[in-house]
Amino acid sequence: MVFLHQQIPSRKRPSSSSSSFPPSKITKSTTANSPPQNDVGENQAIDKTVSVLADAGCTLLNPSGPPCLPSDPHKLRRHLQRLFSSSENASSLRSDFLSGFSSYIQSPKNLRRVLIPSNRNGFGPTRSESLVRQLLLVPSIQQDLQLLLLEKLPEYFDIYAENNGVSMSLEDDTARLIINQLRWLDFIVDTSSFTDKLMQVLSICPPKLKREIIESLPEIIGDLNNKDVIDSLEQMLQEDSTVIMPVLESLSNLNLDSQLQEKVTMIALSCIRTIDAEHMPCLLRYLLLSSNPECIRRIITQIRKHLKFVGASNSFVTQSKKFKGKSPVDNSEASILNVLSSCLKIRNILCQEILKELECLKNPQDHRVIDIWLLILVHLNSESLQKSCGKIIKKKIIEDCIQKDMFDQCIHAKELVKDHFRSFLSLSEYLLACKEEKTRDFGLHLYISLFEELADTYSRQEVLGSLVTHVGSGVSSEVRSALQTMGLLASKYAKELISFSPFINGILDYLEGFSVENLHKVYEVFSHLALSAQSYPDSCGSSIANELLMIVRKQVSHPDMKYKQMGLIGTLKIVSCIGDANDVNCSYQSQKSNSEEALELLRTSLDSSKLLPLPLILFYDELSVMLDHKTLHPVIMEWIGKHVGEFESIFLSDLEAGHLHSNDSYCGLEGELWMNLDGDISPVCLSILPLASSSMESSSLQVLPAKFLLLSTIERSTNHGSLGGIDALLGCPLHLPSSKYFSEAGWKSLTQKQKQIVCLSLYYAANWIRELLNAFCTQLVGNLTSQATKEEIISKLMNRLRNLVFLESLLDNFMKSCSLSIPELHFYMEHCRSTLSNQPHIVGHVLRKNRHEITHDSTSPKKMAHKRNSKASKSSNTDTKLQQPTILDMLKKAGIATSQELPGGDPSGPSTKGTTNESGDQSPLDSSNPFTVEISAVPKDLEAQRFNFRPLLVQCYFILTFPKSQESCCSDPTAELPLYLYLLRDIQSKLKYLTLGKHLSGFIRMTGVEFIIRIRPLFTSLERHLNAAVSALREGNEICSEHWKVQSAFAGNPDIPYLLLTKSSVSIAVIKEILHCLGKMLNLPDIVTDKSVLSDLLEAFQSTNTPDVSSGINANIEPGTLEYLLLGAFLFVEDILEIACSYSFMVAAESLLTLESIITSAKKSLHMSLEGNGKGKNSELFQGFIQSLCSRLRNSSQRLLRNTWDDLEGGRKCRGETIQKILHIYLENSDSTSDSLEQLACSILPQVSLGKTTEEGGAHGFPTLRSTTLTVWYRELHEVNLTILYKLIKEVVIMKKSKGGIQHRTVEDVLVDLRQSVNVVVSLVNMCRTHDKAAVHGMAIKYGGRFVDCFLKAFDFLQANFQTHNQLIINLVKQLQMATRTIQTLCSEAKGMKRTNITSKIPSTKRSMERFLFHVKALLYTTPSGCTFWMGNLKHKDLSGEVVSSQAYVDVDENPAADEDEAAAVASEEDGPAKVICTKLQSSKSKLQS
Repeated sequence: MVFLHQQIPSRKRPSSSSSSFPPSKITKSTTANSPPQNDVGENQAIDKTVSVLADAGCTLLNPSGPPCLPSDPHKLRRHLQRLFSSSENASSLRSDFLSGFSSYIQSPKNLRRVLIPSNRNGFGPTRSESLVRQLLLVPSIQQDLQLLLLEKLPEYFDIYAENNGVSMSLEDDTARLIINQLRWLDFIVDTSSFTDKLMQVLSICPPKLKREIIESLPEIIGDLNNKDVIDSLEQMLQEDSTVIMPVLESLSNLNLDSQLQEKVTMIALSCIRTIDAEHMPCLLRYLLLSSNPECIRRIITQIRKHLKFVGASNSFVTQSKKFKGKSPVDNSEASILNVLSSCLKIRNILCQEILKELECLKNPQDHRVIDIWLLILVHLNSESLQKSCGKIIKKKIIEDCIQKDMFDQCIHAKELVKDHFRSFLSLSEYLLACKEEKTRDFGLHLYISLFEELADTYSRQEVLGSLVTHVGSGVSSEVRSALQTMGLLASKYAKELISFSPFINGILDYLEGFSVENLHKVYEVFSHLALSAQSYPDSCGSSIANELLMIVRKQVSHPDMKYKQMGLIGTLKIVSCIGDANDVNCSYQSQKSNSEEALELLRTSLDSSKLLPLPLILFYDELSVMLDHKTLHPVIMEWIGKHVGEFESIFLSDLEAGHLHSNDSYCGLEGELWMNLDGDISPVCLSILPLASSSMESSSLQVLPAKFLLLSTIERSTNHGSLGGIDALLGCPLHLPSSKYFSEAGWKSLTQKQKQIVCLSLYYAANWIRELLNAFCTQLVGNLTSQATKEEIISKLMNRLRNLVFLESLLDNFMKSCSLSIPELHFYMEHCRSTLSNQPHIVGHVLRKNRHEITHDSTSPKKMAHKRNSKASKSSNTDTKLQQPTILDMLKKAGIATSQELPGGDPSGPSTKGTTNESGDQSPLDSSNPFTVEISAVPKDLEAQRFNFRPLLVQCYFILTFPKSQESCCSDPTAELPLYLYLLRDIQSKLKYLTLGKHLSGFIRMTGVEFIIRIRPLFTSLERHLNAAVSALREGNEICSEHWKVQSAFAGNPDIPYLLLTKSSVSIAVIKEILHCLGKMLNLPDIVTDKSVLSDLLEAFQSTNTPDVSSGINANIEPGTLEYLLLGAFLFVEDILEIACSYSFMVAAESLLTLESIITSAKKSLHMSLEGNGKGKNSELFQGFIQSLCSRLRNSSQRLLRNTWDDLEGGRKCRGETIQKILHIYLENSDSTSDSLEQLACSILPQVSLGKTTEEGGAHGFPTLRSTTLTVWYRELHEVNLTILYKLIKEVVIMKKSKGGIQHRTVEDVLVDLRQSVNVVVSLVNMCRTHDKAAVHGMAIKYGGRFVDCFLKAFDFLQANFQTHNQLIINLVKQLQMATRTIQTLCSEAKGMKRTNITSKIPSTKRSMERFLFHVKALLYTTPSGCTFWMGNLKHKDLSGEVVSSQAYVDVDENPAADEDEAAAVASEEDGPAKVICTKLQSSKSKLQS
């Protein structure tokens, strides 16, 4: 041991040889053969050692065993310590003792004797500690003995090699005995030198002994030299990574300070890359439990980076192992998860740090499989953080950071998933219940994966039970996704699901609550189960088929339409499963083929539906949809073909050379052929008039469109998609009433019944053409027909569209004079006919909703009351006969106007429904004044019942892409624009529905994004038509005024003189509709997530102009980016607005709203960008870009408000709503909304007079602000002011919570803004003194009460800052008091004049003012300010300030509380007592002075 000898040269044994290596076996033999004189010296030294020990009471030479120690070992140690340190020859004695002891233990036998426990002399236990242990506790010789023992260790290393790793007992293992002596010493004299020597010996130890010594280091060294120990262990780890386990064990037992603990953590962390998988759990346990809180984040980062899990590197290998039956998981990974789970349970801070780490990850490539496991473990071990885990996973899914294959790699590890099944299932439940469709799709995938991977009964039962719970949640989106999941499982694993049928069958008990879409999914699930049960007769689910058939048969035969609808849907869904052409298995029970059973079900359904037209329509429509997606058995197809073959005999009549055989009259009505596109070669015509006039056959016309749809579907399915077999129907004429009846004299000559027949004929003809468009538009896709045939079809489709526009314009005009309720031709509604058929104004406009949500409170409760009354009147005629007439009914019969009908309400309120139907023949034709019908106008009467019409399918919209007709006589586009306008209005009606986040039902079953993707090819065509309409509007002159009539006559339309087309009106309508559609598409909920579709939409509407430098738009926007496309679309619409300002107010307003939609889309894109990439330079540029767009939007809105319009188009209500939207945009996008609002409320609005002159806008600069629009401005200013006050209150609350933190605004700034808001409400309320409109007074009371109620929430803030800003706060209260006094006067006056539409708002306003009074009182009492507070009676004055008699209304006022007047008067002492004193009128006068 040269190395050891060099380290301690002074401690070399006298008898050792010149070699410094420890004596090996060869050395021992050499020593034995040494000269005798050496033995004599050694014996003498040994004798001295024996003598010294004997004097101390210890017998070293004990032939029977180890040395005998005295009964009192402390006395032995004290004697030796005194002898070796305090005696005269202490140094020589110590040296001789150590030399003799060293010579004595040269013998392995003697060494073992002094290391094993010794005998004791005297009483007590017979075994005790060893002699070496006692000598090591003597301070003067401890260090020498430690070094001596450590030098003896290498002599016994060979024993480990000879035993080949076989463990020996402790008494036989000398090396372990030596180490045992060094443990748990009471003290260590020289820690540093001992540690150095120990580490040197440790570096050459055999592996087994090395591990034991490393594990014993805390017991040997203690806490006195931790730094050196750590450095040595670090070096050992670098040299030999196999000692990681004992090193970790040793480090975990050391008592370290924070600095050393951090160093140890970094050492352990560096091993995570090289450690074996079997040792990884221990390393993770040490890192997570022993590290400082400051290091946890770094540890988690390294664990995520280096910890590999199943399939993380190669999912294909995982799949191959799975298919071979091998488990891709080993015990080490399960152990790792167990360790992580236990650590998270012990240290909750780990869960929080994991979530923070994962939240900081922004890029998809930074996410790993281990992240999912970490989230699952956090979800499992921290109940308080479960919601946070779900939100993080949801966010990552939406941002595409977590992919489905990552979860697949986790779930494919079956053994691991079984241990954490509840967490995975809980996560799936959370995702499937989210509102976002992308998240629900992810949850759907998880459910299916869990069901596929976990084949045990318990797991699958839990999965299905969770899905059934989702189905019963009642949330439409959640129910839809859950049923879709069950449908996918049933289509793949029907056999496996049969055994769980008792858990699933409960869904059938709740069919009534499902929508039509969900009914399809429910019956699809059970149809698959029933089909599978028939194939396996011995299965427990064999009764599923019987139960399902029993349910649908009961439903089909039920007289209630709701249940019949459910039964028809269920029957046809069963037919689609068992009648599939690819599945012709026989049923075990009946021995019938599936096709025969399907055919029997079809016959039963048809027979039960023939009695009523609506069930038959539903049957045909459902069958058509099924045939579009399924190929049924030839036997079934043959039966359907025979059934629809009756179409010709029922609905068609033969022609001779294109003319009718006879000119018979029907109910006194003459008929003629309309709209013959084939001329004399047309063989047949559609017999509408004969069928409509027959009471027995009229119901068959209801079924006509649905039956034709089925006919066309059968033709396509049997003729490879072609409709060549029925193409004669596209051009055949329609047998309709003679056109002479549509003149003034002809219409007057008709009876009421004949008028109804005429209108019904037009209605059925319009729906027939709509279904023709649906069918034959499919022929233009692909190569189904030749080019010549395709061009002919295009020409006929354009003409049919002209026919449709003509028919609906005519029908809308004549429905006004005919009490007619048109029959329903399309059964599909959102849930059921009974829920929506009584709401035509909602259904017809597909839940009409303003693009900019504003609450119009001036409509008053009478609108809602009218709607309820209209519903009740339509619900049951018998009920109304039994009802007792009310007082209002009697007054109406007497012709007396009720209070609800008095002037002063909202002028835009709806008129009473049904008055036109009850007024008899009051058509415009009955008037003596000449009239015209504008073809481009909205058919309002038809739109109210549009839900009864057959829907246009998406393929019809591709008519917009057709090239301009070559048969036009000039380049004037006017004749084509009405056709495009008709389609645009239909697109807009669907977009209104989709904007609400709902799915289109019926034939068009798709989401908003799916609908936009389908109409994606139309984007460029929309831009082309928009430019054409703008050009036509700019031209202004009516070029080729007969163009529409020529084209209409060519399409076979009769000549109706009063049906005219104005070029400007149709151009304006087309521009409005295209801009409206553009805005709706930009506002769809999920359009921003699909950037490719959004880019295509914006790219179609790009401006050719570039913004100038003065516009403030950043010129560094790169082409092709989303910002560039948004800017181009913004400038494009801005150019249209510029043009519209010279022609049309409504087009300009629609352009402004579209600009707002573009900015809204830009803000959504910015929000997604910030969530995905965080804040950076690009996001700051994007924010600046949006701000510049908002500035241009403000300028545009201001221009519209300041522009002088010759005539504000649209009705009164439409005009008012539009102006309110424009005003809101102007205020919202102003540099300072508060300043602009204060200017308008305090300076501009009071200048408006009550006169009716049109030149009143010149003085204040806002021509759109006049007496007729005053209420609109007044309402909007109140609402914006309330919004500002709400924001200020929120800011006040935040300032209170963050007291002492960073404040972005001072208290004085907030008080100034509050003062501005108070000034606005005071100015608006005081306007009532000069304006006597009841609507203005009602809004002043209502919004004034709301303002005071919201202002009360700021009193805590005012009280907290009263000492430093008392003057500002007092002035604030004084100013608001001016408004409360006026409101009190308004309340009293409204009661006196019996304005019931105003008095309903008084109680809540009074309560708010009373609370305001006592809040002011409390404020002044709790914060002494030297002010005086008075409360007393207030004189009763009117709005002009004149005192009136307070007893004038005593007899009519039944509610004395309504006459209360609350206000507060605050004055400084130097000004004297306040002169405004207020309390209840009935209370006695009181005076309260602070």
